[in-house]
Order: sequence, then structure tokens, then C-alpha cells
Amino acid sequence: MTVTQSFRDYVLEQLAGVGRVRSKRMFGGVGIYCGERFFGLIAADTLYLKVDDGNREDYIRRGMEPFRPFRDKPLWSMSYYAVPADVLEDDEMLAEWGRKSLRAAEATPPQKRPSAERRPKKA
Repeated sequence: MTVTQSFRDYVLEQLAGVGRVRSKRMFGGVGIYCGERFFGLIAADTLYLKVDDGNREDYIRRGMEPFRPFRDKPLWSMSYYAVPADVLEDDEMLAEWGRKSLRAAEATPPQKRPSAERRPKKA
């Protein structure tokens, strides 16, 4: 899931219309944030944006696939879909899709990390 610096920079530049976006390396990919909200990710130089019932159909209608982080589990996917190339190349259209994904991320309650007392102990 290698992400090239040039692709990461391009995506951040294209998403500037969403707001102050930033990236953070994670699990071999890159997470895309606006403020503290995680709304996109890059894996293998492909941009995926957060979906919910309000924007999922935009991706399905275009034949886009969900992000599947595990090759050995092809049916397991996340609520992120690949962005079509023509959308990625059009900064205004990408900003619109990005804002929809940001709204989807904002509607999703943040996951709570287990406290130190409830985390499994290492052997």
C-alpha cells in the first residue's frame, strides 16, 4: 500500500477547497484529516473518501469500489470508496465530494479507545 510523496501532495492540493486538510501516515497508507476529522485515506496511490447513506450512491453509480484493507478477506470493507479519476483531477468537484465525506465523518461518532484498565494485557 505504498503512497508516493508526489501523489499525497497532489491530493492535499486538490482537496484545499474542503478546508485545512492535512495528512498523517498510518498502517502503510496515509490518513486525510480536516481539523480532527478523519474523512479520507490514500492507499497504493488511490484516494478513498468516507461514505454514508448521503453520498455512497455517487460512488456506486460510477462503479467505484470500497476500500478493502485485507487481501485475504475480500468481503470485508470499510466505509471509504475510491474516488473516480475525473473527480480527483477536478479540484472543484473533488472539494464538493470531500465536503460530503467530511459531513459523513462528522455524523459518525468518534470511536472510543479503551482505557488502560480495559486494554488486554500483553503476555
